[in-house]
Amino acid sequence: MWIWIAVVVVAVIIMGAAGVRLLGRLDGLRRAAVRLQRRQAEAAKLQESALALQETMLQVQQRAELIQERSALKEG
Repeated sequence: MWIWIAVVVVAVIIMGAAGVRLLGRLDGLRRAAVRLQRRQAEAAKLQESALALQETMLQVQQRAELIQERSALKEG
């Protein structure tokens, strides 16, 4: 009888230790997920900025082409 009690106690201790390790890993995963979400938000902001810059560059290119056309008409 005492052997079975000892086996159960040892099993509970082992399961408790495994649970503590698991909770530690879950906390690490939670922190990693938070960092990943933060980086994802930063990437979305950068993407928006890149799109705005692309539109600005397109407008500048169009203005430059217009200026070249006007310059060619004045010279011609």
